Amino acid sequence: MSEIIILFFGAIAAGLMGSLTGLGGGVIIIPLLTLGLGVPMHYAIGASLISVIGTSSGAAVAFVKEGFTNMRIGMFLEIATTAGAVTGALVSGFLNPNTIGIIFASILILTVILNLRGKPDHQEAIIKGSLEEKLKLYGTFPDKDGIKSYAARNSIGGFLMMVFAGAMSGLLGIGSGALKVLAMDNMMKLPFKVSTTTSNFMIGVTAVAGALIYFQRGQIIPVIAAPVLIGVVVGSFIGSKTLMVSKTKKLKTFFAIVITLLSVYMMYNGINKNFQ
Repeated sequence: MSEIIILFFGAIAAGLMGSLTGLGGGVIIIPLLTLGLGVPMHYAIGASLISVIGTSSGAAVAFVKEGFTNMRIGMFLEIATTAGAVTGALVSGFLNPNTIGIIFASILILTVILNLRGKPDHQEAIIKGSLEEKLKLYGTFPDKDGIKSYAARNSIGGFLMMVFAGAMSGLLGIGSGALKVLAMDNMMKLPFKVSTTTSNFMIGVTAVAGALIYFQRGQIIPVIAAPVLIGVVVGSFIGSKTLMVSKTKKLKTFFAIVITLLSVYMMYNGINKNFQ
């Protein structure tokens, strides 16, 4: 019972910090479960995917209503992320937990770097006769200066990047939001508000695809997944309410240092056990 209480409050902290920094709760849930409570890696990933579904679903509804999320672009790219998530979840069944830990730590460091760097903000016009025009990968979003129009670029490159992002989600139990935003910001040249909100919408669908594989393998345990889900949702809600009054820049820097140190330890731990 005491472990469930610790897990619940740990999940609240994960959801809170993930919401305030934009990294998502999964990056804390996995180390909390594996390093802190000794939960096997695959069961920790299953619980984390359930929490990702919960947090993404709540925020996605609000962003769709506000007109930021591009549903058509999101569903187009979901073909790639879903295929990647299923592949990643299947591959995880054949990998040593220590190897998954090493990959997790590497992706976590990359996620921190992507989260701290400056975010580009594009607003591209539609190119007549382009693939993006044929697929209708364009739209509008509300801004303080009125309604703004935009169109995607390099959709094939973005699509392929989404396969990788989905694979990392299914393999590691994280939302891979930073990788999705990287694809839409840098490769597809979408406005930052559109890419972040569309990414949030996609994260939940991607996590469902991966979670189904873990569920089928019996690696989603209700006694672990339930407190994690409830705790992360509560923490994310608190984080969304305090975001406007928090000094997120300093918080992101501090959190990035902590996560980097944790990632280095996970990587060392995984390498050390692999060679024992």
